[in-house]
Amino acid sequence: MIRDTAAHLQANVGQVIVGHEAMVELLLVALLADGHVLIEDVPGTGKTTLAKALARSLNLSFARIQFTPDLLPSDVTGINFYNQKRQEFEFRPGPVVSQILLADEINRATPRTQSALLEAMQERQMTVDGDTIQLPRPFLVLATQNPIELEGTFPLPEAQVDRFLMQINLGYPSEQEENDILLRYDRSDPLDDLAPVLAGEQLLAMQAEVRTIRVEASVREYLVRVARATREHPSVELGVSPRGTLALYRACQALAAARGRAFVIPDDVKALAPYVLTHRIHISPQTRLRGRTPQEVIAQIVSEVPVPVIS
Repeated sequence: MIRDTAAHLQANVGQVIVGHEAMVELLLVALLADGHVLIEDVPGTGKTTLAKALARSLNLSFARIQFTPDLLPSDVTGINFYNQKRQEFEFRPGPVVSQILLADEINRATPRTQSALLEAMQERQMTVDGDTIQLPRPFLVLATQNPIELEGTFPLPEAQVDRFLMQINLGYPSEQEENDILLRYDRSDPLDDLAPVLAGEQLLAMQAEVRTIRVEASVREYLVRVARATREHPSVELGVSPRGTLALYRACQALAAARGRAFVIPDDVKALAPYVLTHRIHISPQTRLRGRTPQEVIAQIVSEVPVPVIS
């Protein structure tokens, strides 16, 4: 069931997004694993379009926040205001009270405003003036950021980066894909006619089913060794947290389900580690001076940790 539904959802998003099939699959994995996604790339590569296409493919409430330096935390969470007609305080919910939240250019807001999402992302709730408000389920944050432009931007707090299940980069399309983009958008925007193909109740049921995907002890131990290797690597100052280990575990279950398997294999761990672990590590300044990137370090770790074999 999950494989067929995931394929249908991927095909629906593919009506708008040309190429990037692997990135669309990763978004579906995050959706099934009940995790958030940070989409990082240069302007014009389709980050916002991809996020909106996924949101429109789901019959869920959708909100968008355009992050700017003057955005306040209350602009995200909402405020309590005094209703003079009723002579009482009322809560006016902010855009975070939705099921799909598109946080556009999240690194343009101040750290204080960015941190307004911390509780929502981790606990699916928020606290306003001492009152705790439960968010609707499912709840997914799709955030975009531009890694090139530094003026007027603020680095994401480490606690918030760790709450993103994965970080993906779209990259430029191939020559043929770019030509296909021109043809597809020649007369109209396909996003305008995109219809939802999945309801919230179905998604919640699929997320629960994903948790039943089997992970053998040898595969689980392999996954843990990969995560722990990031804390012991000489090029890494700060390795993956236990939250990151659990994120990789859930993502592997979701990938297995999306590909029609009832069990996780080591290749799932190897395929997802670059997207789930890279943004969670800090490499040393000396490593950066030598021209190495976190992506290369994770790739080295994955290649060096022994893969379990069937005896």
